[in-house]
Amino acid sequence: MMVVVDAPRKKPPSRWKRARRVVLLGALAALALFGAAVVIDGWEAFGKAPEGARRATMEASPQWEEDAFENEEPLWNDALGMFGDVFEVSDHASPESPPEVVEVGADRFATAPASGLRVTWLGHSTLIVEIDGHRFLVDPVWGPTSSPVEWLGPERYYPPPLALEDVPSVDAVLISHDHYDHLDYPTIRAIADWDTTFVVPLGVGAHLEYWGVPAERVVELDWWERHRFGDLELVATPARHASGRHVFDQNRTLWAGFALLGPAHRAYYSGDTGLFSALEEIGARLGPFDVTMIEVGQYGPSWPDWHLGPEQAVYAHQLVRGEVLVPVHWGLFTLAMHGWTEPVERTVAEGERLGVRVATPRPGESLDPEAAVGVSRWWPELPWQTAAEVPIVARGVDALQAARP
Repeated sequence: MMVVVDAPRKKPPSRWKRARRVVLLGALAALALFGAAVVIDGWEAFGKAPEGARRATMEASPQWEEDAFENEEPLWNDALGMFGDVFEVSDHASPESPPEVVEVGADRFATAPASGLRVTWLGHSTLIVEIDGHRFLVDPVWGPTSSPVEWLGPERYYPPPLALEDVPSVDAVLISHDHYDHLDYPTIRAIADWDTTFVVPLGVGAHLEYWGVPAERVVELDWWERHRFGDLELVATPARHASGRHVFDQNRTLWAGFALLGPAHRAYYSGDTGLFSALEEIGARLGPFDVTMIEVGQYGPSWPDWHLGPEQAVYAHQLVRGEVLVPVHWGLFTLAMHGWTEPVERTVAEGERLGVRVATPRPGESLDPEAAVGVSRWWPELPWQTAAEVPIVARGVDALQAARP
């Protein structure tokens, strides 16, 4: 006699499990829609991949390895530490109210600087540098966010001190690399028809041409390559950083700084960089510099090689043989966890410790480095962490670190 036993029935999922599944699927769908919106809206801002003759030139560069550009000293990251940093954001990472800026009118540049040298800082790394009868616009960012889309990403603290239509004629627009806080899509689209030259590191010209800049106005340089503007020579200088505007184009274009070598003055702009050995070579080959514009902000101990940080910025100023240091790459966007005034506070403190001349213009202010009287403390007094509390120490440059004063 055969006994038939009913198979045990599967217990239906509880109401809570069904609800949780619905919520999870809804969240994933919302995330997918959000990502799609960013991609669709930001597609053109992502830029263009270098190809053809441009790609061949890049591949011939000493900095090119396999399928991307590489640093001489690789970038070190503490992934776990970077994750933990998210939970240690300063209470003062962004200003409570917009800082006061100096409004810049078109008449500001009607008269040439008496000394032949003048620097106007417009926030973050955007600068107008006038040197020996020439004028350059550096890393122009007039857009509302540091992002491929205007409705997402770090927002600027204040409107541009100078209207884009009031920017004076320039010998060239200089762009150090293609990260969003340096290569700003809406700005480039707005100035694409300017009758000027655009000087960029290798590969970045593909973005510019895609956005409407005529190919004949784009000059692409490798490290140490030069371009002449009359009696002034511009040199693309090495940097220790990275590039990329989306997940799949990392280090597809080069990054650089710039040295401006006039008949009477010399100026150095670091671009974004960590501490690296070629800084000494820059000073030996191209210095001394009357003024350096070196990035001091947006750093963290878990990623110490991407940016200098304040103390190493002062050291870099010494390595390149600078006279007056103008701190840049701070005071406009929140791109790290530290307080927004911390970079300049620590730079000033380190400058005082080492006897380095530091000039701190308010956004929109112009200064003659030769007449700079020192620190102007225009920012609010807020709590900040010292170098002893949160040291930024680059890896892979032991000899430089051992020689630090």
